[in-house]
Amino acid sequence: MRMKSDTQIPARSYVADLAATGRYHFSSKEAQSALGTSANATKLALNRLAKQDLIASPARGFYVIIPPEYRSLGSLPADQFIPALMDRQGLPYYAGLLSAAQYHGAAHHRPQEFQVMVGKARRPIACSVVRASFFVRKNLIDVPKQTFNTPRGTIQVSTPEATAVDLVGYHNRVGGLDQVATVLADLAETLDPDKLAIAAQTAPIMWAQRLGYLLERAEAADKATGLKSYVQEHARDATALLPSASRKGAVRNEDWKLDINAEVEPEQ
Repeated sequence: MRMKSDTQIPARSYVADLAATGRYHFSSKEAQSALGTSANATKLALNRLAKQDLIASPARGFYVIIPPEYRSLGSLPADQFIPALMDRQGLPYYAGLLSAAQYHGAAHHRPQEFQVMVGKARRPIACSVVRASFFVRKNLIDVPKQTFNTPRGTIQVSTPEATAVDLVGYHNRVGGLDQVATVLADLAETLDPDKLAIAAQTAPIMWAQRLGYLLERAEAADKATGLKSYVQEHARDATALLPSASRKGAVRNEDWKLDINAEVEPEQ
C-alpha cells in the first residue's frame, strides 16, 4: 500500500512554483486551496517551511517567500511586501518620512524601521529583524505620491515635497527638529517650490510655517518661496516652532508667523 506523502513536500513545491513566476507572497487560504489539505495540516506545513527560513509571516494569514539573498533577514525587506499586504487588506498607504526620504536620495540617517503612512491606526510589524511602523495621516488620499520600482514590484512613496511636509509634522517620530532640518538639506535639490506649496495644503498650516523656517535653517530658502506666499495668505495665528516647549522668551519670526522657542542645528 502506498503511503500518503508528507504535506511539507507539496508545500515546498507550491512555494517554489510561486517564486518561479515572480510572486513572493500568498495567503494561508491560497496555500490550503493549492495543497488540498485541512487548515491545520496547511498551518503545520507552512510552519515547517518557516523554521527553515524559506517563508515568513509578517501578518496573520499572510506569508512571504524569502529568497536566498534575504535569508539572513528572516523575511523579505518591508518595502517588498508592504504593497502586497496593503492591497490584500484594501488599505491605501504610502511609504513616508525617513523611508520616503531615502527613495529621494536623502540617506543621511537610515531608519531602524520602515515607515508607512495609513488612514487608520494599526499595529507595527515585526518579522524577524524586519520592522515596519504605521503612522496615521489625515487626508491620506490627497497627499502627492509617486511610484518606485522594487525587486518584487512597485511601491507608493510620498513625493519629495510631501515627504518634507510630513517630516515636519511628525518631527517627534523621526528624531526631532535637528534631524528634520538635516534631512531637508539633503532633500533640497529635489524640491519644487510650487509643488511644495501644493503639498502643504494637505496638512495643518502650522506644518507649513515650521517647514519654511526649517528650510531657511537648512540653507534652502529658495525652495520656500511658494510656501511663504501660502503661509502669509492663510496663517491667521502665530505658532510655536517646537509645540511641546514653552513660548516664554521666544522671538517672533514675522515671515513665518512663528515663535522661535527652540534652537535648530542641521548636521553638516
